[in-house]
Amino acid sequence: MHKEKALIEVRIAGLMQGTHTFDFTCRAGDFRGQELAESVFTGDIAVTAIAEKTENELTVTIRTATVADFTCDICLAPLKREIRGEYRVYYLYSAEEENTEYIDEEHRLIDTNTVSIDLTEDVRETLLLALPMKVTCTGNPECRLYGSESGQEDSRVEERSSWQESLEQLKNKYR
Repeated sequence: MHKEKALIEVRIAGLMQGTHTFDFTCRAGDFRGQELAESVFTGDIAVTAIAEKTENELTVTIRTATVADFTCDICLAPLKREIRGEYRVYYLYSAEEENTEYIDEEHRLIDTNTVSIDLTEDVRETLLLALPMKVTCTGNPECRLYGSESGQEDSRVEERSSWQESLEQLKNKYR
């Protein structure tokens, strides 16, 4: 069976103990599946994989950085935001050749003779998890709803002061 070349692959064969940094640059369209291709990632995606190798474990920290195009959830103005994500995966070495199973999402067993590890799916998930749930343009003066929020804050200050007055009267009553 022919295996396709991984988009983001770290070669660990012959890697000395210590910390090693690997840098990659890719685009959303390079990933399989439509989740990233149809998403807001239109620019280059910078990926840094920091591998810390010990005698019986390999810890890989994945850091992603890119600029994403959004629209404001309030006024629909176009926005660009820097998106950063981080994810850590622990690989435990095993002497058995058939151990390529997951202990859980972050801990995985690998063979001591493993040549490389594929981080493509982990990078894709890191990017998707880094997306904000809600995007607003609080600094945009053209956002109509943002301008009306400042008037609401003034009414809250008045309510707060009337509440504080009532509390003061109650406090004085029991003295």
